[in-house]
Amino acid sequence: MPELYSTGVDFIDDLLGGGLQPGTLTVVRGATGVGKTQLGVSFANQGASEEGRRGIVIDLASRGDSQQHFQYAQRLFGWEMTDGQAQVRDPWADSFTRADYYSSFNYSGQRVVRDSMSDEQWRSWKALLNERLQAVVGHLYAHLVHGVRRVVIDGVEPFEQAGDSIQIELFEYLLHRVLRKRHDLVARDLYRGRWLEVKDAVEAHPYDCNEVSGLFLQTTPEVNIEDLISAQTQEDDLTTNATTIILLGRLRDGTKVRRAAFVLKNRGRHCSDDLAFFEVTDRGLEGVPA
Repeated sequence: MPELYSTGVDFIDDLLGGGLQPGTLTVVRGATGVGKTQLGVSFANQGASEEGRRGIVIDLASRGDSQQHFQYAQRLFGWEMTDGQAQVRDPWADSFTRADYYSSFNYSGQRVVRDSMSDEQWRSWKALLNERLQAVVGHLYAHLVHGVRRVVIDGVEPFEQAGDSIQIELFEYLLHRVLRKRHDLVARDLYRGRWLEVKDAVEAHPYDCNEVSGLFLQTTPEVNIEDLISAQTQEDDLTTNATTIILLGRLRDGTKVRRAAFVLKNRGRHCSDDLAFFEVTDRGLEGVPA
């Protein structure tokens, strides 16, 4: 296992002292259009050269247009990203086919946060969440069995309280019940009614959850980098479980508005106090002089 996982973006790696720590959660915060998804796709793609397997993307979006994961992957890396849900009944079979991208809710045109829903709509979304949990857990488990070590979670709408977001509820379930959990315990929950039948296959296909890194892309109402830095940090699972928090925002510089990155937190490792300026180009996120 490498000491650090490169994000595939040089100036971000420099801010982090080399990259992200295996087995940890990283939260990337910033407004729409600032470059979060391109960073996420870059991190997933980097797995091909470092672990021999690209990462996967789980999109929790429920409204709006596609965030262009497929276009970024193809244009930046020649990666023909596949869409769909992995086989979950017997993921150890030779016929397993990976799915690079999985949309757990699909687009419904509605934000999945409590303050935008009636009581009836909220109950309907909660019921849908319960239906989808097993499918998403199975999708994740199948890919971890086959060597994936990078999981990118995208498409989360802004929220005031984490408890008011269906998307955050799903993510926290995946964090605690899959990403941070021993492989055989994940399988016991997933195959609860078939455990004796699948036990030997599970034991023959172990993986180390301490090698699995999650990159969580969070859209914020704050746009400017100063506002992101000074924004009150909520004490919720997303914040307290994150080893690293990266902020991507904008900064007015004379007659121009520039993009800037800042590492708010990198527990236990180097953490630069500098702003790193960057541009979004045809080659992805590229650092530029201050």
